[in-house]
Amino acid sequence: MPVCRCLALTASLLLAAGLARADLTIPGADGSDGSLHVTADTVIDLSQAPTAAWDTASTDVGSNGSNAGNGVYDPDKWAVVFKYASVTVDADATLTFANHPSRAPVVWLVSGDVTIDGTVDVGGVDGAVAPGLAEPGPGGFRGGMGYSSGGAASGSGLGPGGGPVSGDSGYGGSYGAPAHSGSESYGNSSLVPLVGGSGGGGDGDRSSGGGGGAGALFIASGATVILNGSIVANGGDRGFFSGNAYYYRPGGGSGGGLRVVSRELAGNGTMEALGGSSYNVDHDGSVGRIRLEYVTDTSSLLVTPSPSVVPLTDGSTALIWPPTSAPSAKILSIGGETVGDDPRASFGTYGADVAIPDTESTQVIVETINVEEAAEVYVRVTPRSNAAHQFIPAALDTVISNDPLVVHWTANIPVDVGYSAIQAKVIRP
Repeated sequence: MPVCRCLALTASLLLAAGLARADLTIPGADGSDGSLHVTADTVIDLSQAPTAAWDTASTDVGSNGSNAGNGVYDPDKWAVVFKYASVTVDADATLTFANHPSRAPVVWLVSGDVTIDGTVDVGGVDGAVAPGLAEPGPGGFRGGMGYSSGGAASGSGLGPGGGPVSGDSGYGGSYGAPAHSGSESYGNSSLVPLVGGSGGGGDGDRSSGGGGGAGALFIASGATVILNGSIVANGGDRGFFSGNAYYYRPGGGSGGGLRVVSRELAGNGTMEALGGSSYNVDHDGSVGRIRLEYVTDTSSLLVTPSPSVVPLTDGSTALIWPPTSAPSAKILSIGGETVGDDPRASFGTYGADVAIPDTESTQVIVETINVEEAAEVYVRVTPRSNAAHQFIPAALDTVISNDPLVVHWTANIPVDVGYSAIQAKVIRP
């Protein structure tokens, strides 16, 4: 049974200002991936990133600096991290990404300027033909499966806000706001930790799947981010393949997450994190989240949805990851089987994260750190097909320690034959 990582918290994390100095400090921005200059349509293959700690210089991985330009994948941070000297995307050029097997989001730590005159796109893919699932952008979650001619019924969208299925229809995924389907929003306005959007539900009587959730991109520059082009994290549209479009009713994927931190923000371009469309607005995906942090703003950007904005002070150090005191949650075990540190929820592509015997129900243990005992903890179970997702409340089981506060919670979840994705959701008081 695959396990899909996600922590949906209502807590907001604040950026602390340091002592005044002439610039903005970006931890880890050592330039070891060189300068990225995109002159034509380009796809960066995130699977080429070797596994290493996020602050490892890319030139220190591989032989004779051969990894420079590929970034590193840090499973503990769940991110593919690039440390560029500068980034330039020329006008009329579009930069996209092929997912890492973990589907982790993308982080750019840049010591110099970031100039985007073209397009950087981490959007989700439109709905796939069953039994396929629409890919998300990096850091997002897949669209739900449509009805399969092999007899498999449709499935909900993946992710903490994955769109449900009901009757012959799939509904839109949520992220920065609730979707019309009632799927709740998740994450927080700081985009720390970084996460993308959720997939739309699949069509109940046709082979069209829900749109993939958009991904997540964090750009941190110690100099100037000049955006005259566009940065896009839009959810994938519903699948539609032939005939009368009205009868194809999967949901759209939700918008993703975009965070930009810079010494100066300039330009007159656009940023979007919009939901994917369906056959009517009630089945569209919801918007994502956008966060802007800067010392100086000379821009006139068009940003949709409205961003969370935090002015910084000269001498600040950018917050890249959640602090050690931040709340966290993970699934420790399913049916007594330990979950690994880097679950993939690949639905068989790389094998199951956890395999359990055929049974009606099984126990899941969730571990939270720095989360109040009065919190609400849920386990979301999303079968690949043949059933809608369920949220199962978890009960407080054991307080492991008080400093830090470590608590184990248990939930008994239904077991369906085949693959299911399991996620933990925490709502703090």
